[in-house]
Amino acid sequence: MKNFEVSNRAKLPTRFGDFFIQCFRELRPENGCQCPVEHLVVWSDPLAEIPLVRVHSECLTGDVFGSQKCDCGGELALAMEKIAQSAKEGQGGMLIYLRQEGRGIGLFNKVNAYALQDKGYDTVEANEALGFKSDNRDYAIVGDILEYYGIKKIRLLTNNPRKITAMGQYAEVIRDSIIVPSNCYNEKYLATKKSKLGHLL
Repeated sequence: MKNFEVSNRAKLPTRFGDFFIQCFRELRPENGCQCPVEHLVVWSDPLAEIPLVRVHSECLTGDVFGSQKCDCGGELALAMEKIAQSAKEGQGGMLIYLRQEGRGIGLFNKVNAYALQDKGYDTVEANEALGFKSDNRDYAIVGDILEYYGIKKIRLLTNNPRKITAMGQYAEVIRDSIIVPSNCYNEKYLATKKSKLGHLL
């Protein structure tokens, strides 16, 4: 039995280009109930046999408010630009927007982690001080999404080797890098991602 529901598809004109969207409502068993978590898929039509894919975990502070403490907002914008360009070249692509704020610890805990970072903790130390792993994300729904669209091979926009390994369970993966400029606020964050999380930066 599938653990998700799929919305109708709708058009999404953006500053990057014209796309389609669908929502996947994942039903997660938590505390004895099925708790819905809603993820968004944005894609160009038609999709190539090997589409350019970005699996992007929600970062409200970076994606919406333009926080300079991370590279998330920049990566999201660059991914949309690259997917739009790929569509113009007849290849197409897809952005899978996962509701996994703060590498899976949620917005409330992420803000608490930010407060620890203000005191000198790095991003990994802050998560661990709050009792979490350095990365709490779960990518199982991505397998369902790729299967739904019949995608078996992807060009994955990522610098994260753990994500490459995770996606490799669901599709054949070719890695494409996604590098955005650093700034004085996120230099330590990016250095930690490289040294402690193995990011290819």
